[in-house]
Amino acid sequence: MSQLYAETIDLLKQLIATPSFSKEERETGDIIQQFLEDHGVATHRHNHNIWCVNKHFDSSRPTILLNSHHDTVQPNSDYSKDPFTPVVEDGKLFGLGSNDAGGPLTALIATFIHFYSKENLNYNLVLAATGEEEISGDNGIVSILDKIPAIDCAIVGEPTQMRMAVAEKGLMVLECTAKGVSGHAARDEGKNAIYIALEDIEWFRTYRFEKVSEILGPVKMTATVIQAGSQHNVVPDSCTFTVDVRSTDVHDNAEILDIVDAHIESDITARSIRLNPSFIPLDHPVVRSGDKLGLQQYGSPTLSDQSVIPVPSLKIGPGKSARSHTADEFILLREIEEGIETYIKLLDNVLRNNNA
Repeated sequence: MSQLYAETIDLLKQLIATPSFSKEERETGDIIQQFLEDHGVATHRHNHNIWCVNKHFDSSRPTILLNSHHDTVQPNSDYSKDPFTPVVEDGKLFGLGSNDAGGPLTALIATFIHFYSKENLNYNLVLAATGEEEISGDNGIVSILDKIPAIDCAIVGEPTQMRMAVAEKGLMVLECTAKGVSGHAARDEGKNAIYIALEDIEWFRTYRFEKVSEILGPVKMTATVIQAGSQHNVVPDSCTFTVDVRSTDVHDNAEILDIVDAHIESDITARSIRLNPSFIPLDHPVVRSGDKLGLQQYGSPTLSDQSVIPVPSLKIGPGKSARSHTADEFILLREIEEGIETYIKLLDNVLRNNNA
């Protein structure tokens, strides 16, 4: 374990030192692929997505996907350290992508290697290190779902402090346009599109959906952008506004879109409805295994690649979500070590114990 942990830290340092912005992950893909092949693992690749299966893969058995991403956001301007120089200070490994999601990714890779050669497992394992997660891109995990073996459930590596996110809110962005009739502001003419938009925005602010998720709470709708008007004395005939919608496991995006369309006057266009909420049954063997380990359950308000994985999925990983996308991002070395140990225990109960 100590050697595997040391190799994991070295891998993470290599990834930090190699820029891998979304759509530009080729070099980190090369590093991950070489690391796996150096450990005797045969790999497959599509664009910047790397995947592999356990040595004794058996198509008659169900399959668990282990997934995390190797792309990062751009470093923000408040960095005081070089974001691409991995530095360890006081047990903290600093660098862009160290926490989101280099730590979870490398811990999952170590976990996969731990189980890679073991025989007679109850489940197969597929490991996928993918790109474009930060932009929910079409060339990330969605581009390989029809290429990897069929999967039955997934563990998605994101910084959760090794708590089990048994559900995750989805995302739908609505572009709304209120249409009025232009006129002179000094006279009682025209139909002000801003007033129409305000009534619709007030509906978004106050509407309460009938069903509320026990894990994720209510659907959240927030108006975030508004644009209208050209000059002070012209009644605007158009007002556009944007609404951020966070869906839950009891209302998917298509259902929410139908409800919104029935209640507001503005025209609506959804940028996408594919980023749906995700969840895993609480009696699933993976969740039951986590319960035995005393891992805390919670519902996550933030989006990940869970939203496009079409099977029950659990989000869990070392690191802390609040550090993601921040200046001088870091992960604690002990978090990675504990993350590997916990991943292994979590899966060991499922892969090798019929009573998980």
